[in-house]
Amino acid sequence: MQEYDVKRGMTKNLPDRIVAGFIDIFGVEPKTDDEHCSISYGSMSRLEVWIGENNQTVFVDTETNTGIFAMSDMEADAIILDTNKRFRRYLDLITGFTTKERIKRAKKSVEKKN
Repeated sequence: MQEYDVKRGMTKNLPDRIVAGFIDIFGVEPKTDDEHCSISYGSMSRLEVWIGENNQTVFVDTETNTGIFAMSDMEADAIILDTNKRFRRYLDLITGFTTKERIKRAKKSVEKKN
């Protein structure tokens, strides 16, 4: 499970963006249960997202689809790359931060803890 900060100004419509992102980016209608939204797509058997305290963070939990290991390398690689690309775009949408910005923020967070 990973917690991501949400950019200031992006928190107001966060619940709607979480659902819309699943539909727009993954093409899958999410299952909603107790404020948690989840889908299954590509190399992930489960991608679950829920909102943290005061809509300022989102929690993301994933599980790998073990069936991917039974495929040929070429087939599995294509699915993994597609899933990863869509996952990164999804995080960009719901957090408001690019991958590069999320990495910088994560490094700063680790430095503060040490």
